[in-house]
Amino acid sequence: MSQNALPQPIAERKSQLRRSLLDRRRSIDRQQWRDRSELLCDRLARSPVFAEARTVLGYFSFRQEPDLSPLFADRGRRWGFPRCVGRSLHWHHYQPGDRLDRGAYGILEPSAEAAAIAPEEVDLILVPAVACDERGYRLGYGGGFYDRLLADPRWQQKPTIAIVFDFAIFPELPIEAWDLPLQGVCSEKQFRGIG
Repeated sequence: MSQNALPQPIAERKSQLRRSLLDRRRSIDRQQWRDRSELLCDRLARSPVFAEARTVLGYFSFRQEPDLSPLFADRGRRWGFPRCVGRSLHWHHYQPGDRLDRGAYGILEPSAEAAAIAPEEVDLILVPAVACDERGYRLGYGGGFYDRLLADPRWQQKPTIAIVFDFAIFPELPIEAWDLPLQGVCSEKQFRGIG
């Protein structure tokens, strides 16, 4: 680095990494995406923290995120999914066959009429991510929805697992003051952290 060159701002480094990883994820062929998602679901289902959880917050796959839908039919578990309301996530019960709507970002969401889920009901939060590092820090999509949720005292003590494909796990990601580490990371090849 020359004497006059300034280090690249963290936000810019995150943005470049996010674009690169989203491009890579979109380039995965459909069958590989399904196969990797299935392996990830199998690995997650075998983890003690998931096996013991009765109420799990998940997400509906968007832009080739790992697909967790094979897990949703488990009748021994209650599932909750987010609706984006303003700058917050509101959680609602969902079971296969319930009505879904397209939210403001084009992501499937439970109906606004679906029963709400209170923080005290939740045993585990599965967090979508663009990338994660070995310390549990997550690179999200830049909207701050999960950062705000996990900074809220009502949600801070909930076990959290980042869900990513293995190519998106790094030794260390650039982080900012508001970034909070998750307690676990699950990919198709590994489970790190809790359970």
